[in-house]
Amino acid sequence: MPEFSDVPRDMDVLDSILSKETKNGFLVDVRLVKRPRQYEAALFLNGKYKHGPPVPRPLDNPSTDATHWMGVRPSVGFNEGEAETIIDEIMSQNRLRRITFTDRWGKEYEYD
Repeated sequence: MPEFSDVPRDMDVLDSILSKETKNGFLVDVRLVKRPRQYEAALFLNGKYKHGPPVPRPLDNPSTDATHWMGVRPSVGFNEGEAETIIDEIMSQNRLRRITFTDRWGKEYEYD
């Protein structure tokens, strides 16, 4: 498993859900992580953890390149397919273990 930095103490980094390279050369790795109460997605840029929502959030003004975002300063855009892949993996892992997923980052979103 690659080395990651700035990982919160209560976060266990597990499998890669999605990897890609941005136009400006950053390696984006979205990982399945276990937090104390649930499984979430975590964003890593060049191996460094970036704080943000536990699943991709819809953009206010989506484009053909990006419909969702994750991370704060910088944030990373994802297209519809990438966002669905991430959300599906997180919801599946929580359902499998009968964990109710709760998005505590800002406004609450319902993902079925």
